[in-house]
Amino acid sequence: MSLIVMKFGGSSVGTPERMQRVAKRIIENRQAGNRVVVVVSAMGDTTDDLIDQSKLLNPNPPAREMDMLLTTGEQISVALLSMTIHQLGHHAVSLTGWQAGIRTDAVHSKAKITDIRTDRMIKELDAGHIVIVAGFQGMSEDGDITTLGRGGSDTTAVALAAAVKADVCEIYTDVDGIYSTDPRVVKCARKLDEISYDEMLELAHLGAAVLHPRAVEYAKHYNVKLVVRSSFTYNEGTSVKEEVTMEQGAVVRGIAFDKNVARISILGVPDLPGVLATVFGALANNGVDVDIIVQSGVQDGTADFSFTLSLDDKDKAVAVIENLHGELPYNKVTSEENLVKVSIVGAGMVSNPGVAATMFAAISGLGISIKMVSTSEIRLSCVIDAEPLQDVVRALHTAYGLDTAEQAFVGGPQDRR
Repeated sequence: MSLIVMKFGGSSVGTPERMQRVAKRIIENRQAGNRVVVVVSAMGDTTDDLIDQSKLLNPNPPAREMDMLLTTGEQISVALLSMTIHQLGHHAVSLTGWQAGIRTDAVHSKAKITDIRTDRMIKELDAGHIVIVAGFQGMSEDGDITTLGRGGSDTTAVALAAAVKADVCEIYTDVDGIYSTDPRVVKCARKLDEISYDEMLELAHLGAAVLHPRAVEYAKHYNVKLVVRSSFTYNEGTSVKEEVTMEQGAVVRGIAFDKNVARISILGVPDLPGVLATVFGALANNGVDVDIIVQSGVQDGTADFSFTLSLDDKDKAVAVIENLHGELPYNKVTSEENLVKVSIVGAGMVSNPGVAATMFAAISGLGISIKMVSTSEIRLSCVIDAEPLQDVVRALHTAYGLDTAEQAFVGGPQDRR
């Protein structure tokens, strides 16, 4: 008998028909002799609808009250799914995050799990029940309801799998696995049979939407076996695990892209010790995460430097830098939008020369300039103008031999909640 955690995103349970299909799939696992814990997101557009309603009443609602509101979406899902399973002749029990023992810190809308008290879940499993847990939520030690932020249901599923020592955590989504790139952009994208935690973590951080980075971090830390598969087919999915069998010649495993990119440049900065510490310390204190940083050469005692960040944080970052002008004299600060970051990822890159040259050649061959570059042992990222993104991704996919002869399966928007 295996213990399986199954996570279903909002689109997988978005209609009564889909809810019934998910219920039957859960029951099949139970009838096979497995013990089953299920994590569910809010149905369809429920969360967006709740946010829209809140803004009609208060454009800037308190974070605590938003957490109280948004967690109701998942509670609706778990109750309806449990009812569906009962109707099909099996016993299930629905639990909120806090009933399932998920304890978090007190940071509303971006809480982190601090502990999971599994007593209630184990009791229900021992009684032969299917346990259905609301994703995305927990409770602080002060008794306040909290939410885990973007990708929170993925994180819930992996954390529960670690806590109950599950044999596998299955993430059900709209596509039947992890692809070499977004199959909606490259029709001949390759579905991967397996991928390492490190490769998946890089892809997730770089914009691949199929798994959230925090979920992958949990899986790597606790050695939880992940399988990403479709909730609409029975095709074999993609396994995410510590070590994978390297495919012959597959230096690059995947291509990711991030459209939520802006660049800020600070021109004419005095070339003095502590300048970068001042700027990036101030940004960090204001909750602004910085990605790629490039400094140009020194001329006449001053230098220019640029950095990328989330487009959502651009205006805040510019305001922070402008407030530093009194203590940090500079000539000018500029910002740029309509950018994307395109990245290649592969554990084999570290021992194969020429990987970067291939990327640069593919991009320049399209007549496109590269604005910034960043590297790690298994990743190479380029910032370029947004308009030619799809052409660049297709060119890179071909250049690294990732194309398949068959058209890739294309589903709807991938679940991230």
